[in-house]
Order: sequence, then structure tokens, then C-alpha cells
Amino acid sequence: MGVNPIQLLGTEFQIKVWLELKKIPYGEIRTYKQIAQTIGHPKSSRAVANACARNPYPPTIPCHRVVRSDGGLGGYSGEGGIATKKKLLIDEGVFASD
Repeated sequence: MGVNPIQLLGTEFQIKVWLELKKIPYGEIRTYKQIAQTIGHPKSSRAVANACARNPYPPTIPCHRVVRSDGGLGGYSGEGGIATKKKLLIDEGVFASD
């Protein structure tokens, strides 16, 4: 299921983040900081994390592919929370299963 930008309801910043998340290839991750830098707001890592938390279409808009700079998973607002984020990343080969 594709998500048309016209369907996205959020602030201009949130929509900018969500569209950038859609560019992250399967099996790859980015940090909140990298996303902030890519969208031209290099000091807005927390705002990127907040935009991820308000993502209306996880995992179609793959906010699960965004992690903390220290290697931590961060949060996940999709169904199942952080356990689902971890499973999605394991399924994509990003993290090894325990």
C-alpha cells in the first residue's frame, strides 16, 4: 500500500520527515540525527523522533528503520511497540535475533 503525500495529515515538518523515511531502503537504518540533517534541520533530532512517534502509517512509512545515534532502538508507535520494531529490524536483517 503506497501512501500519497496528499493523504498525510500533519505539520509541514512531520510530512517532510515521513517522506524522508519512505526513502530508507529495506534492510537499512538511519539515525534520528541523520534524518534531521538530510531534511535540512540538523539540530532537530528530537523533533524527528517526535514526528516518527506520530507516524500515521507504520510500517508503510518505515519509522522502524530509524534508531538512536548511540545504537539504541528508540521508540516505536506502531502496534506492538518496541518489540515489533525489533522484530521488523531482525526480519530485515538489520539486527541479529537474541
